[in-house]
Amino acid sequence: MPSCSVTEISKCIVYPEKKSTVSDLRLSVSDLPMLSCHYIQKGVLLSSPPPSFSFDDLVSSLRRSLSSTLSLFPALAGRFSTSPAGHISIVCNDAGVDFVAASAKHVKVSDVLLPGKDVPLLFREFFVFERLVSYNGHHKPLAAVQVTELDDGVFIGCTVNHSVTDGTSFWHFFNTFADVTSGACKIKHLPDFSRHTVFDSPAVLRVPPGGPRVTFDADQPLRERIFHFSREAITKLKQRTNNRVNGIETAVNDGRKCNGNGENNGKITTVLDSFLKSDTNNKKTHDRTAEISSFQSLSAQLWRSVTRARNLDPSKTTTFRMAVNCRHRLEPKMDPYYFGNAIQSIPTLASAGDLLSKDLRWSAEQLHRNVVAHDDATVRRGIAAWESDPRLFPLGNPDGASITMGSSPRFPMYDNDFGWGKPLAVRSGGANKFDGKISAFPGREGNGSVDLEVVLAPETMTGIENDAEFMQYVSQVTYDC
Repeated sequence: MPSCSVTEISKCIVYPEKKSTVSDLRLSVSDLPMLSCHYIQKGVLLSSPPPSFSFDDLVSSLRRSLSSTLSLFPALAGRFSTSPAGHISIVCNDAGVDFVAASAKHVKVSDVLLPGKDVPLLFREFFVFERLVSYNGHHKPLAAVQVTELDDGVFIGCTVNHSVTDGTSFWHFFNTFADVTSGACKIKHLPDFSRHTVFDSPAVLRVPPGGPRVTFDADQPLRERIFHFSREAITKLKQRTNNRVNGIETAVNDGRKCNGNGENNGKITTVLDSFLKSDTNNKKTHDRTAEISSFQSLSAQLWRSVTRARNLDPSKTTTFRMAVNCRHRLEPKMDPYYFGNAIQSIPTLASAGDLLSKDLRWSAEQLHRNVVAHDDATVRRGIAAWESDPRLFPLGNPDGASITMGSSPRFPMYDNDFGWGKPLAVRSGGANKFDGKISAFPGREGNGSVDLEVVLAPETMTGIENDAEFMQYVSQVTYDC
């Protein structure tokens, strides 16, 4: 890995192409808790544009398309304002966003895409506003874009205030930006800025003097890796948690039944493969609420393996926290393109002893039960509870026994093409990372594959790398660079 940093070439403010007609947008019950979180940082690694399209041409094109896109998403070009009563709103005043062009031409794509190794810290230099807390949107842009030229590729990094967007809104903006850049004739979906939802509230969040700070130690030593799970591996996990592979559950559920390479013995693999082939041909429909999902199965396996790697006391309570999209959980449903935060956190608790002494199905059932129960009534109870005690969201892992799952493999992270092909990879910056922070991405090949961006204490990461039960499902990803 080259020991150099990224060089800034130019910096400017990009303004919306058209003047905003959107009124002030009061931050909601779901927006306000994020004021103590870092800005979201996500971006895409692309191959180099055609030789006829220089980097200067690309920079000019991105500036123009960003200006056009901001006209569709004027909230991102605004700033926060706090009223005398304490309500914080987005003022859509066309103040603009930061745009940076940078160079790291001594870095090759192969230098930063390292299957089976830690994610290079260099990715953090592909984003602006490193460690900026969302409350700073009062005087800082609510969004920024950095385009960095590599030797044989380009990284487009987008940074957005977390009190303005959740993951759903972030990728809606990012993919629209790509569509505009590539010259798409028609924008697929326009954002909904309506604030007449159950999340809109007159409640006031009292902010500490000087503004909030993140609730975790951003300087703690950490390791970060991307673990890839193919569709076949995910399917096997789902079959295992739903007990559809009769006779082999007890043999598979313990990592000690696997060999040192994390592979099942031949008999187990043969039985599994045979069952999966027959199950694929089964066209019967299943009740999704009765079935443990693929992602819940994968999350349960991660929960077990991280807990084992942490070597916790059996009586220690562990927490697996999932962020869920509430747009479709409400009655009536919110617009799927509602622009803002519409998320809540679902915590699932279990003792370390129970997680490790019971089988994987038990762990997955705990997650499944909470996710299924998070309906319209649950969402509304959560809103009422927050209104009675407005507070910032406490990100972090203060007890050393928690996992926080963010993002989603359902987000359309690869559904963007800036004009010369889909991304080689999706990566994030250093925002909101702590021991136990996991982010779920779709695998590049799609088809139900999943990438987990796993951030752990160094000794815990070593533990799951040596956990046969976990590693048997991990496959090596190849990049078409």
